[in-house]
Amino acid sequence: MRGGLYVFFLVVITFLLLVDSYAFRGIRILTGPFDQRWRIFLYILYWIIPLVILLLIGYISLNFREYITTRKFKILYFLIGFFVLFYVPKLVFIAFQLGTDIIRFSGWILTRVSSPETKLAATAATMSRSEFLTRVGIVIAIIPFISVIQGITKGRYNYKIKNIKLHFNNLPYAFDGFRVLQISDWHIGSFLGQENKVAEAVDLINAQNADIILFTGDIVNNVAEELRVFIPYLRKMRSSLGVYSILGNHDYGEYINWESKEAHADNMKILFDYQLEAGMNLLRNESFVIEKQGEKIGIAGVENWGRPPFQQYGNLDQALEKLPAVPFKILMSHDPSHWDAEVIRKTNIDLTLSGHTHGLQFGINIPGIKWSPVQWKYPRWAGLYEEGKQKLYVNVGIGYIAFPGRVGFLPEITVFELHRS
Repeated sequence: MRGGLYVFFLVVITFLLLVDSYAFRGIRILTGPFDQRWRIFLYILYWIIPLVILLLIGYISLNFREYITTRKFKILYFLIGFFVLFYVPKLVFIAFQLGTDIIRFSGWILTRVSSPETKLAATAATMSRSEFLTRVGIVIAIIPFISVIQGITKGRYNYKIKNIKLHFNNLPYAFDGFRVLQISDWHIGSFLGQENKVAEAVDLINAQNADIILFTGDIVNNVAEELRVFIPYLRKMRSSLGVYSILGNHDYGEYINWESKEAHADNMKILFDYQLEAGMNLLRNESFVIEKQGEKIGIAGVENWGRPPFQQYGNLDQALEKLPAVPFKILMSHDPSHWDAEVIRKTNIDLTLSGHTHGLQFGINIPGIKWSPVQWKYPRWAGLYEEGKQKLYVNVGIGYIAFPGRVGFLPEITVFELHRS
């Protein structure tokens, strides 16, 4: 584990040096007309930022476990936030800087094959275009800089209610208008010291007057103890049929080097007990039936099933074994990869609810454009997907982890209103 961390930090350090060195070339172009004293001041200021990040990386790497299992995680989150704040804009800037270098290289080629008069004109035009592109780059880079600041200060707690009507031709008539509320990926350890924000979310959840609340995994970041202080708040969640939950990849505590298998097992038992104490009925490859006016729907919950390197604890056959005669089924499965692997065209599950992706907590989400780097790994990563009569909804989560903010994909509380079509 420690060797892997060292390799990771080496990669990060190499990335920082490459990005900063390349971006610095553009900064020198922009500051060329400045007084020498101002240039020196700005250059020192520029290199202080990567130096601070490198020092923080070295400091945290000495006792990494301590920073993901205690309140010191806030220092780790500060580092990640600081990194995103400065390096996303730098990546935007160097994209324009690359364009500048391409123009300059093209101009250089042109001067090799042109007459002296043409060389002079081409050189002037090339310089003008390249400097203009560099200036545009620094202006455009301000946009993600401001967005990240907004995402850290306000975005991570800016809860959004999404109301979605879904139609099924096999939904029992008695359940027409049935309201299912989904929350996912609370990562509640990230809220230590911000318990009021959890209380605010619970109030919003209760205000929706849902028939049932389904939580689709990752209640903690790494260890069960994160949950303890939040039990009184979560216990206040209300729906007429209760609150049900499943496990996500983070809930298994597998990102920790446990002292023994017994310590790991104790952590899991504590997590199960805490969820029960918080009023959350945990489904571990299990299901139950809801009956209304003589008609039935089934709700199943599987343990986490993901593509490698994530474990495949989910046992769908076991979860569904009590529901063969139920005409309408809802599945809770944390990782949306499970839907493509084992659900569509292989089962008669009507609606699957997942989470896991967070929308990477960073992207563009405006009418007509929905984009995040997470889609390069997960083809089903946010919102509603349909294959034939089967539907999958991927909730981008109510909490956050690592990056202490949300840009584009805000914390989500989803309310589905089911209708007979």
